[in-house]
Amino acid sequence: MHQHVTELYDKHGTLLGVQLSPEAWAVARAAVEAHFAPAQPEPDIPERLADWEMLKSYWDFPYPVDTDVHCDACGNHTEDFQADEPRKFRLTAANLGGLVTYACLNCRSKIIKRHFKKEITSETRPFQESKDRQKEARYR
Repeated sequence: MHQHVTELYDKHGTLLGVQLSPEAWAVARAAVEAHFAPAQPEPDIPERLADWEMLKSYWDFPYPVDTDVHCDACGNHTEDFQADEPRKFRLTAANLGGLVTYACLNCRSKIIKRHFKKEITSETRPFQESKDRQKEARYR
């Protein structure tokens, strides 16, 4: 192993880097490039505020419009997701069935709120770095 890897230290004994032989680099290259590859930028998807306004205009639940959001993954919380400056949550979907989803801008978790006639349920799904691309929506 030592013939393929050379550790480089400064005069104080601090590790500065590692030099690999061509043979070692051929084996390690794919893993190193995958680990240090730049993160894919988040798609510039507009916030679904028009859908939220439509849900509010047809609101027929026996409780007032619900604007508070809580992330169980990082503890981020707001009483009104639209009033925060800077924003803590981003509305990603809303429909007339009462399903509303948010993205936590702190930890990138997904918060799902389901509005039923008698109750509201909330679920937090932690952000996953790698996802099955076959199950992702495409925005154009």
